[in-house]
Amino acid sequence: MQTPDVNLYLVGFMGTGKTTIGRAVAQRLGFRLLDSDHEIERGQRKAVARIFAEDGEPAFRALEREFVATGHPATGQVVACGGGLVVQPGLLALLKSKGVVMCLHASLETILKRTAGHRHRPLLNVEDPEVRIRALYAERDPIYRQAGTVILTDARPLSDIISHVLRAYRREAADWARAHGTKP
Repeated sequence: MQTPDVNLYLVGFMGTGKTTIGRAVAQRLGFRLLDSDHEIERGQRKAVARIFAEDGEPAFRALEREFVATGHPATGQVVACGGGLVVQPGLLALLKSKGVVMCLHASLETILKRTAGHRHRPLLNVEDPEVRIRALYAERDPIYRQAGTVILTDARPLSDIISHVLRAYRREAADWARAHGTKP
């Protein structure tokens, strides 16, 4: 059976591997990778950090909502979603209406290691990034766990994670296509 070209949305905290895993999964599926933050930067012609600084976080969150609603093709995409995207009310449901949603998950310790020194992330551009990460993680983790399949990215070879995502995607894409009246 051929896998339908249902979009795959990768959600999760910063540093869980959404873009890295997404790039490899998109290549194997013959899909295009879209990173929501990069697409917003391209459309606005400025970096996310500058959007936060000049327009504020609410303006950036509105751009994320617009991207999900109308800013990308309806099929054949793997979308690496910004870490705060699904935290917004209604956006997780909107993503689920558009395709398969999976959460990439890592322990707080792994995230701290992976994001150490990443000052390009506007939410970490604070005096104590570790305190900020711990607070955001505690706030967002329950929402991420509602996203659907949760795939752990801690201490696993990249090839294992990619294979796991592909297996889960193929199963869930067929289910999604049947539930939404499209042909698998």
